[in-house]
Amino acid sequence: MFRSRIFVTWFITALIVWAVLFREYCGLGFLREHLYYPLIMVLGAFVAGMTPEGGGAVAFPALSLFFDISREWARDFSLMIQSIGMTSASLFVLTHPDTDRRAFLPLFWLTPIACLGFLAGLQFLQGLPVVAIHVFFLSLITAFALSYALHSQRGQQSMLLLQTGSDYLLCAGTAIAGGMAASLFGTGADILFYTLVVSRFGLAEKTATRLSVVLMTCISVCGFGWRHFVDADMQLEQYQGWLCAWPVVLFMAPFGAWVLHRIHVELMIRGLVILNMLQLLYFNLREPSVGRITASCLLTSLLFVIFRRGLRGGDGPAVCSGQGRC
Repeated sequence: MFRSRIFVTWFITALIVWAVLFREYCGLGFLREHLYYPLIMVLGAFVAGMTPEGGGAVAFPALSLFFDISREWARDFSLMIQSIGMTSASLFVLTHPDTDRRAFLPLFWLTPIACLGFLAGLQFLQGLPVVAIHVFFLSLITAFALSYALHSQRGQQSMLLLQTGSDYLLCAGTAIAGGMAASLFGTGADILFYTLVVSRFGLAEKTATRLSVVLMTCISVCGFGWRHFVDADMQLEQYQGWLCAWPVVLFMAPFGAWVLHRIHVELMIRGLVILNMLQLLYFNLREPSVGRITASCLLTSLLFVIFRRGLRGGDGPAVCSGQGRC
């Protein structure tokens, strides 16, 4: 895993920075009282590096549902922790000897668009009811994980090549939608982008996963930077929770990406399906209501059909064969 000098330099530097910040602002006392932050991210970061779901897919529902932390706080934590873990995974992927970095060129123009979507979401979507946001998020990740688990890889292409104006518009629209989703939950853009490039453009599963990881990394860094420097309304305890989980995600996210290079991920994905379904079940049974249960079932079913139909179309036309390894 530590074959790249760039990755090793990043890893050591990030550990040194963490040690300084942890000693100054956090400490072992806070860590002992908030062990759930690093424990949650053992799984969350591994998922982020290995699958098209970011670490926020675990962190957001765990914090907002199980620990009664506010939706905004859970979103910010997802962005903060992904800015370390998914950056680590992205650097591992981009510096790996088997990676053809030409495959990542479309992200140079898609990333700014996704970040604009994030800022638009911060401006216009934050007033949505919290219950509606939870229903949509849990339905989204459950439907995606289930359709992903049932999907047998069809895409064989190693590079994304957009040939028509509609291709560019479709990718741009997905990037905007993904950024807006991230403004609500701290994740989501990776799921939408993965589904698009596999279904419409026939991109190979592992290549699509890596592209979605890098895209979500950039949105997370942008989102965290905006919340810290521009909004400037985050609390000290948020940074302390971030510091508690920092070394965990620093290692676990690239470890997940390393595992992705070597194995098929069916067992991991099935576990992810079970986890997401249990989260959705807990959400509905915690404060049961006919409206909440009905909305969750209908939305999960609708999104499952959309994802399932999309992933079945993984022989998309507009791609270049390339020489990169998948």
